[in-house]
Amino acid sequence: MSPLSVIIITKNEEAHISDCLATIAWCNEIIVVDCGSTDNTIALCQKYTNKIFIENDWQGFGVQKNSALAKATGEWVLSIDADERVTTALQQEIKHAITHSIYTAFRMPRQSCYCGRWIKHSGWTPDYVTRLFRRDCAHFSNDFIHEKVQVLQGDIGTLKRPLRHYSFNSLEEVLEKINSYSSANAHKHFEQGKKSSLSKAIFHGLWSFVRTYVLRAGFLDGREGFMLAVSNAEGTYYRYLKLMYLPKNRR
Repeated sequence: MSPLSVIIITKNEEAHISDCLATIAWCNEIIVVDCGSTDNTIALCQKYTNKIFIENDWQGFGVQKNSALAKATGEWVLSIDADERVTTALQQEIKHAITHSIYTAFRMPRQSCYCGRWIKHSGWTPDYVTRLFRRDCAHFSNDFIHEKVQVLQGDIGTLKRPLRHYSFNSLEEVLEKINSYSSANAHKHFEQGKKSSLSKAIFHGLWSFVRTYVLRAGFLDGREGFMLAVSNAEGTYYRYLKLMYLPKNRR
């Protein structure tokens, strides 16, 4: 198998990181770039790797992941988040792909869990993410949030086995992420010169619910499908409200 490096960025991930690292312990190298964790994250990471770097100057997900990528030495790189898991089946598929493939990068389906339920609709399935690539053939966009792997040369193949994503384990996590992600997205839109209003916040929030629950068949995901549609609507609504107030706050 060609040398494979795993890169992970962390901050206060003690609830997730051990389970994550256990599923990629078979890789040749694990790179962790931490942004000032105050919990037990670092100590837990030290059980799996000594390549842990502390970088407190947070400039966004894209910049942080590119920093981790620059520290990797393997021919291939797998980017994973602390709340994600590589199953045994996906592990075997990755090993075969990087040994025999003509592709320079691979996307894989991601299976996400919301408050204890694996979501099969709601726009979450299929959810293909490019996470595996030759180190010298790709990098991350410098987006503050929702960064993406940009493949510079070669073609992208598709793996069949899903990457498991424990995105929201509780309602507390849902509310925390609604707040943090709506703020980050509002700032991103503000830097792009976009503007908002109360009517835009209401319209986009309602549209987000309809799109998730009706158009993307969230109703087939049971009560969690409804909860997910509501949380998507809330996140969108607050994103536009925060964007509405940003010009006043900056002044």
